[in-house]
Amino acid sequence: MSWQQYVDSNLVGTGKVTKGAIYGTNGSLWASSPGFQLAANEIQEIIAGFSNPEPIRASGIHVDGVKYFSLRADERSIYGKKNNNGVCIVKTTQAILIGLYDSNIQPGECTKIVEGLADYLISVGY
Repeated sequence: MSWQQYVDSNLVGTGKVTKGAIYGTNGSLWASSPGFQLAANEIQEIIAGFSNPEPIRASGIHVDGVKYFSLRADERSIYGKKNNNGVCIVKTTQAILIGLYDSNIQPGECTKIVEGLADYLISVGY
């Protein structure tokens, strides 16, 4: 399966993620929803946040030009919220999965999808 199929089917295709992307842990884009791409400084902020989550906990996280209030930030997962929208970011061994959700989706539904795909990718060596 291509990385684009993971975004199209396993993230956005579930109906629980409005936009999604998969990046390498080096910041390279592997696949994304149409029109959804992080700026270089945003992906670097995320990568740094997995090693040192304090700045994200204190100041939030930027994704696709939007600043989200930090709900969780640790070595595996970063969750953010802005009004009724949010983001779930999960790091695997080689990839960073990003899922956005809007007010029509419960935060836990998006989290379950993104975290579940991350668990699967970890189980197969990614």
